[in-house]
Amino acid sequence: MATYITLLNWTEQGVRAYKDTTKRTQDFVAALDKLGARLVDIYWTDGPYDLVCIVEAPDDETATAASLQLSALGNVRTTTLRAFGQEDMARVIAKVAG
Repeated sequence: MATYITLLNWTEQGVRAYKDTTKRTQDFVAALDKLGARLVDIYWTDGPYDLVCIVEAPDDETATAASLQLSALGNVRTTTLRAFGQEDMARVIAKVAG
């Protein structure tokens, strides 16, 4: 599975409902499961982003669907980054060195 790092910012709606953030995380886990993806970890953060999620999904389309589904609820806006682990990056480099 591919790894994605999602940076999230609460919308005004999300901030107003901050007390429900852990419940919303449980709902997100269930939604990811239905898509065939999984939440590896989540962090609530200080700084320019309110949350950081690490998600595994079978492909970019599934990861994008998850972000769209989450954003459509109106509590967060997302920025998603495709991440490459050490083994993944070694395969990328091998293709270049070919």
